Amino acid sequence: MNSSAAQPSCGRLACPYRFLSPLLVLLLAVILISSVGCRKKQLTPVEIRTITRELVFAAKNAIADNAEVGIRPESPPAGRSARGQDEHADHIYITLQAGRSGQEAALAAVEDALNLVAKRHELKRIDRPGAAGLVRFDYRQGQRFTHAIHIITPLASLRPVPSRPGAFRGRLAIIIDDLGYDRGPADALFGLPFPLTVSVLPNLPHSSDIAKEAHRRGYQVMLHLPMESANGGGKPEAVELRAGMQPAEVTRLLAGMLDTVPYAAGVNNHQGSLATADEKLMGAIMPALREKNLFFIDSRTTTATVAYDAAIRAGVPAASRKVFLDGTPTVKAVRRQLALAERNARKDGFAIAIGHPHPATLQALQNFLPQLRARGLDLVFVSEVVH
Repeated sequence: MNSSAAQPSCGRLACPYRFLSPLLVLLLAVILISSVGCRKKQLTPVEIRTITRELVFAAKNAIADNAEVGIRPESPPAGRSARGQDEHADHIYITLQAGRSGQEAALAAVEDALNLVAKRHELKRIDRPGAAGLVRFDYRQGQRFTHAIHIITPLASLRPVPSRPGAFRGRLAIIIDDLGYDRGPADALFGLPFPLTVSVLPNLPHSSDIAKEAHRRGYQVMLHLPMESANGGGKPEAVELRAGMQPAEVTRLLAGMLDTVPYAAGVNNHQGSLATADEKLMGAIMPALREKNLFFIDSRTTTATVAYDAAIRAGVPAASRKVFLDGTPTVKAVRRQLALAERNARKDGFAIAIGHPHPATLQALQNFLPQLRARGLDLVFVSEVVH
């Protein structure tokens, strides 16, 4: 039998398939290799922190010693992740020096330096809405959020404008209380380019970073000192000053609270309707404030308060709150209270108003404060009205 007869015949249509199979395998291999090469390895938290250090060094090097640079790690709460990923991002805060000439050039130099580092690591920049005195953008690796950049340019408008010699102008100081629980209210407040005094609660997750950023931006910082309330008037803080405490314990607690609120120039009471009416407790706290060169503002959460008198006796610069702005947190109600504070400032020469970072309060301030000076009043830090 002819051996060639045992070979399968190759018809005109069948012959091309001998070559198609190897070609198809080669094509699939190329696609697979390309897809593996394009899929970037996700950065680990350690790798992100290494890039963070490069970004911080680049920012400092771009403008020598003319900026403060700080970082704050941020990750989702345990058991949760953003967009289904276990994201670990670093927030980098860069504060350019207030009032320096060439601030725009310095800002451009910092951005260029950061973008070079990001390009080297194949990170994409995503611009974010900023605010007065704030440039915001993120860096991402694909859909992975790796860095949030906050470049702060302190505004000249945050520095109170001195009155002309010989001109009598009423002074209004506004304190915004209860910061420290979370970043959202603080970030909203920092959008207001006015000389406000920021009072930060101690021992909270964001007490320290909010106080530091407020200081960097040019706001005045105070410790919002938790004190005991009468008849359960308000939820007590984990650590607060209480009637019956010994002076040594008061001094120790105060020092610990101040450690969590850096740059505090003074103190006002948080709640405290029972504590501020207690002669012994006020007699213990005021010498401790004097030793630390801090002023005291009596929030006047009770008409029975003795805090202001105790401060004056102890030689502590002090003043009292005149108006609460947002007992009713609506724009209309806050505007009425601002008008009341304005009248008090005209009548008495100065007034202190206290509010909170509610959206309605911040909106009312945004509408009210730009016209204040034209109406004959100066907006000042609260330290300007203590005596």
